[in-house]
Amino acid sequence: MAARPEGTPVWTDAMFTDVNGAKTFYGEVLGWTFGEESTEFGNYTQAYKDGKAVAAVVPPMPGQGDPVSAWCLYFASDDVNATAQKITAAGGKVLMEPMQVGDFGSMVLGQDPTGVVFGAWQGGAHEGFELEGKTGSYAWAEVFTRDPAKSDAFLTSVFGYNAKKMADEHVDYKVFDLGGEMPVLGRMKMTAEDFPAEIPPYIQIYFAVDDCDAAVAKAEKLGGKKVFGPMGSPFGRFAAIVDPQGAAFAVIDMSTTEGEMPEMV
Repeated sequence: MAARPEGTPVWTDAMFTDVNGAKTFYGEVLGWTFGEESTEFGNYTQAYKDGKAVAAVVPPMPGQGDPVSAWCLYFASDDVNATAQKITAAGGKVLMEPMQVGDFGSMVLGQDPTGVVFGAWQGGAHEGFELEGKTGSYAWAEVFTRDPAKSDAFLTSVFGYNAKKMADEHVDYKVFDLGGEMPVLGRMKMTAEDFPAEIPPYIQIYFAVDDCDAAVAKAEKLGGKKVFGPMGSPFGRFAAIVDPQGAAFAVIDMSTTEGEMPEMV
């Protein structure tokens, strides 16, 4: 597989105190199966859909106090050391210094000036998603932030994105691309009426499903909580969910669309 351009979403993983519970939940909701735990790398365990790697789950590191479950999105990097320098120069923070992960690749964890946490991945033997845009795999991601101007400036500085804004005076929404027609990331402003103050800025991962309503029903049956939706859109029928351990994500049926695509300027 050819290396993804720098700034392309390339991988996602999440930490769970109850890894087996997470496997049961996502296995049912998204149809994932799981590989062997990698004891050399903190019992990091890859998730598969139709035999292709789509995500990973991992328990907290020993001694990690009060761990919080959350999905983390990784962006492709040509050089994680250079990316770490860009993060700092753009006003962000490096939360975990660049590190080599065996022969799989290298990573760095960062935070934008508004508090959004993300990773960057310089692929080696592990290049990233082996399946995208298909049932049970990564489909899309959006940065949710209360200070879009700061996040926009940071993202374009670190990853060289171009930005287009949705032509809707009621919604502050942008998409970012790498010079082509296909956007790679969205950005939504968090409003006080929709997002209580205790919800921190984050990146919402969308996983593709065949039936949004059925996926939500499965999630709720297994202890998950529907945050909003299912609702129709020109991009697909989607819903936001919080899993039983508090990790937020979304599901989207991209085959079921409603309405016309919005103008982006």
